Amino acid sequence: MHVEIWSDIACPWCYIGKRRFETALAQYEHRDEVTVTWRSFELDPAAPAEREGSHHAHLAAKYGTSLEQAKAMHRNMTETAAAEGLAYDFDRVRGGNTFDAHRLIHLGAAHGIQDAVKERLLRGYFTEGEPIGYHDALRRLAVDAGLPDDEVADVLASDRFAAEVREDERTARALGITAVPFFVVDRAYGAAGAQPPEQLLELLRHARPEPAITVVAGGEACGVDGC
Repeated sequence: MHVEIWSDIACPWCYIGKRRFETALAQYEHRDEVTVTWRSFELDPAAPAEREGSHHAHLAAKYGTSLEQAKAMHRNMTETAAAEGLAYDFDRVRGGNTFDAHRLIHLGAAHGIQDAVKERLLRGYFTEGEPIGYHDALRRLAVDAGLPDDEVADVLASDRFAAEVREDERTARALGITAVPFFVVDRAYGAAGAQPPEQLLELLRHARPEPAITVVAGGEACGVDGC
């Protein structure tokens, strides 16, 4: 079973969705048969390397609310994240462009540590206030996740994996994905949003194909009543 998860580093529900999916996967009876791939999705492709002003002010401007209302929204999100064991600190979050971060996640996939790179970038952004639109921060986080420093530097100095990021985004559009996180199982079943673990577990169970057995009658056999 192949689970593809479209998400963005700058998406608070994506980190929560990651934890909830991990909880569901840990309860799934056939988890050893599941391969997970993180797919790229940029919520704001035109974002600068780092936005001016606080994250609270950006949220208020985005939704046309007051600064106090934006802070209340962030407090609610922080509480939701805490229930999943995550420590959000929106006072420290420094919003910015995530394109290069997605390229490093693809590098992580090439090294077999994609999930570790994804996790480190998310934690750096939401908990530690790392400016993930800047190469020095990205390089530090990616190396900390286990990627070779020279390869990280090479990716950031080139356009390596840019085509892969764009392909993920084209696929998202083709599948009708307009918001993240979005979970796709074997390109046949999908779930939108950071759904509760029990619903994600049901998705995995529903998507797993039942073994098909073709029975050809007429041969001799032994049964419980004898041969």
